[in-house]
Amino acid sequence: MSSETPAPGPEDVGAARITTARIEDEMEQSYIDYAMSVIAGRALPDVRDGLKPVHRRILYAMNEAGISARSAHRKSSSIVGETMGDYHPHGDSAIYDALARMAQDFSLRYPIVDGQGNFGSVDGDPPAAMRYTEARMSPIAEELLADIERDTVDFQPNYDDRLEEPGVLPAAFPNLLVNGSSGIAVGMSTNIPPHNLGEVVDATVELIEDPDCTVADLMEHVKGPDFPTGANIVGRNAVHKAYKTGRGRIRVRAEFEVDEEAGRIVITELPFQQNKARLVERIADDVNEGAIEGIRDLRDESDRDGIRIVVELKRDAMAEVVKNQLLESHLERTFGVINLALVDGAPQVLNLKETLEHYVDHRREVVRRRSEHELEERSDRAHILEGRLKALEQVDDVVETIRDSEDRDAARAALEAEFDFSEPQAEHIVRMQLGSLTSMETAEIESEYEDVTDRIERLETILDDPDELDAVIVEELEAVKAEYGDERRTSFIEDTGTVTHEDLIPEEECVVVMSEDDYIKRMPLDVFRAQNRGGKGIIGTALKQSDRVSSVFRANSHAYLLIFTNQGQIYQLKTYEIPEMSRTARGKSAVNLLDLDDGEEIEAVVATEDLDDEEFLTMVTRDGYIKRTAVTAFENIRSTGIRALTLNDGDELVDVEVTDGTTDIVIGTRDGMAIRFDESEVRSMGRTARGVYGVDLREGDQVAGVAAIDEDRHNWVLTVTENGYGKRSDLDEYRPQSRNGMGLVDIKTGGRNGSVVAVEAVTYGDHLLAMSADGQIMRTRVEEISTVGRNTMGVIVMSLDEDDEVACVDIVPERVYAGDDAASVDGRDVDGSDVDASSEHGDD
Repeated sequence: MSSETPAPGPEDVGAARITTARIEDEMEQSYIDYAMSVIAGRALPDVRDGLKPVHRRILYAMNEAGISARSAHRKSSSIVGETMGDYHPHGDSAIYDALARMAQDFSLRYPIVDGQGNFGSVDGDPPAAMRYTEARMSPIAEELLADIERDTVDFQPNYDDRLEEPGVLPAAFPNLLVNGSSGIAVGMSTNIPPHNLGEVVDATVELIEDPDCTVADLMEHVKGPDFPTGANIVGRNAVHKAYKTGRGRIRVRAEFEVDEEAGRIVITELPFQQNKARLVERIADDVNEGAIEGIRDLRDESDRDGIRIVVELKRDAMAEVVKNQLLESHLERTFGVINLALVDGAPQVLNLKETLEHYVDHRREVVRRRSEHELEERSDRAHILEGRLKALEQVDDVVETIRDSEDRDAARAALEAEFDFSEPQAEHIVRMQLGSLTSMETAEIESEYEDVTDRIERLETILDDPDELDAVIVEELEAVKAEYGDERRTSFIEDTGTVTHEDLIPEEECVVVMSEDDYIKRMPLDVFRAQNRGGKGIIGTALKQSDRVSSVFRANSHAYLLIFTNQGQIYQLKTYEIPEMSRTARGKSAVNLLDLDDGEEIEAVVATEDLDDEEFLTMVTRDGYIKRTAVTAFENIRSTGIRALTLNDGDELVDVEVTDGTTDIVIGTRDGMAIRFDESEVRSMGRTARGVYGVDLREGDQVAGVAAIDEDRHNWVLTVTENGYGKRSDLDEYRPQSRNGMGLVDIKTGGRNGSVVAVEAVTYGDHLLAMSADGQIMRTRVEEISTVGRNTMGVIVMSLDEDDEVACVDIVPERVYAGDDAASVDGRDVDGSDVDASSEHGDD
C-alpha cells in the first residue's frame, strides 16, 4: 500500500472554510450591520440637503429623465420605474409613497413635487394608483439640484455599478429645516418640523455674517415651526428648548372662532398631521357618549379653499365650556421635536445653530467646487479665444498655412510649429469656418474674451477670499427667499390651556417688593391705606438679617411687566407669576422667576398695558447717560432676558420712563440737581446702544432718577430724599435747558435730608408709595406734600427709625383709585398754601 496522504475531497475543502463563532456575537454584529443600514440608507435625512436616500433618488431620476418644472407631467409609474430600476432597489410602493408625500401641500411646507391627480388628502385618503397620477418637479425642487452637473457634490456607484448617483444634493436652501422630516430607524427616530423659508434664510445669513452668534440670536429670526396646515403654537418655551437642545414637545392648537351670537364654533385650521375625518368622527362619538355636552350638530364643510368644520351649539349651551371640552380632547396635539439627522454618515441630535452650521459648511463646499469647475471651463475657453484672436491677427498667413497642408493633422501640426499655437488652439482653428473671419465675428470674439477674463477674475477672487465666497452664498439664499418666500401660516398664542391659572386670580392692583438678596413677593395694594405725610407706615416685608429692600412698584395682577435691572437687562413677567404673600412674609427667591446674575437688581418696572407702539422707553444711568428706544424693539423678550442698553464699566441703569416723543425730561441727581430738556434732543436708538450724556454731573454726584413731564397731565415735580423728606415744585420752576448741562438746584441735600432717592412727575389724585430699606411701607396722597420752590429743604414725608432710610418710591396714578379715598381729597384746590413756599427749611 502507498504511504502517501490521499488528496482532500470536496467535502474537506468546504470544511476548511468553516470558522467557529459564538452565536450571540454573530447575531450582535449582524443586527448592528442591519441597524446601520436602516439608519444611513433609509430612515434618516442628511443634514446637508434634508433628504433621505429615496427622496434624493426620486429627484435625481426625474432630473436625469428631464422631468423638470418646465416639462410636461409624467406618469408616476414611469418615475417610480426609473427610480427603482436605476437607483433605489426597493419596492415600488415605498417609492410611490415617498413621491406622493413630496407632492402633498398639507405634508410639506414647500412641496418639491408638482402632482397632477389624487395624491391623498388631509382626511387620510391614500393616493390614487400610480398609473393614474402624474408628476414633475416643482420649481423649488430645482433649487435642490441646481449646479449638480458642475462637480459640486460627490457621486457614488448605484446598486448594480451601472450608473452613478449623488451622495447628497447641492441644496440651495436649508431643506432639512424648511420642509422638516420624520422617520423611524432602529433604536432612534427623527421628527423635524417644517419652517418658514424666509425665516430660515434670515437665520442662515445671520450665522454666516456672525459665526459667534448664539441659538438665541438665531431665534430672533426663526420664530418657531411653520406648519403647512397653519394652526397655532401654544407658548414659546417648548420651542426655545427644542432649538437649544434639539428635543422638545410643542403644543399645537387648531384655529377656531367662537360665535356666541350665532351659537356655533367654526374650526378653520388643524394641527399638523391631524386626520380631519377622524377628528370629526371622534367628536361625534364623544357627543353621542355624553363626554361632550351642548352640541346639537356637527358638519364638515371643507372644500378646496380650506378647512371648515362647523360645531352647532344647543340654545342653552355655554360656548366657552364647549370650547374648553373640545380643546381638552380634540383640538390640540403635541408635536415631539427630535432634530436627529446624519452628520458625516452618523446620526446626531442637533440644535438650531449646529443644524445651520452643517448646512453652511456644505454650501461653502458646493460653491467652492462649482467655482473651481467653472474656473477650469472659463480658463479653457479663454485659452481658445486667445488662439482665435491670435489667428485673426495673422489671418492670411494662417489660412495659407492651412491651405498648403495635406490634411487636418498636417495643418494642426503646421500651426503649432509656425505660430506657436497649443494643440487645443490649433485644433479649434483648423475646425473654424470661413464665416468666422468677418469683422463682426472678430468683435464678438473680443467681447466674449473680455467677459470671460472678467469672470475668471471674479472666480479667482471668490476662491481666494472666504468673505467673497460667503457673499455668494448669501446672495443666492436671498434670491431663493425672494422667489419662494411667503408669510408665516402658524401663529403663536399664549399658553392658556382650557382653565388657566390666570382665570383663578382676581384682577387687582398689587404692590411688589424685592430685596437686595433677591426675595420677591406681591401684596394687594389696598392693604396699605393712605396716611397723612410724616407717618411711619406699616411693615411691608420681613427681611433676613443684613438684607435690605431694593425696589417697590405698583402693578396690575394680570399685567405683563417689563423689568429693567441695574445691569441693563430687560425681562418680561406676568405680575401674577410673582407669589402673593402677607405683609410679614419674606417672599420667594427671585431666581425661581427671573434669571438674574449676581449683583443684578431690579431698578425699574413698566407695565405693558400702559404702552402703545408709537411710544418710547427712556432710560437713564447712574453716570448721566440717557437713551431712548422704541417700544417695538422689546416685543420678543426671551425668558433669560435681553439687553436693553450697553453700559460703561462701573455704570448702572437707574430709572426708566415711558415717553411719546413730545414730553420733557427731568433728570434728578443724588446731590439735588435737576435738568429739564425736550426729549427730542435724544434721538431714538437701538437696544444695544449706550446712549448720550443727559446731565453733566459734578464730581462724586450720581443720577437718582428721571421724570417724564406731560404739561397737559402733570402739575408738579416731586422729589424725595433718603432721610424721608420731600417736596412738590411747580413745573415752571424747572426752565428748559439743553441736554448735558449741569441743571439747577432742585432740593437741598445732605444733613437733615440726605441724598435724593427719586424724582417723579405727579398730578392731583396721585399717591406716593414709599418704602424704607428696613421694610416699612407708607402710602400718601401727593397733595399731602407741600408745594415749595426749588432750592428748599422740603417737608417730612415718611418718619424713619434710626439707621433706616427711604430705599425706593413709586407713583400710583390717580386712575387706579377711581373713588378710593375720594372724600379725603380736598377737590382740586389743594396747593400746599398751608406752608410758606419761600421757606428754605420747610415744615418738619
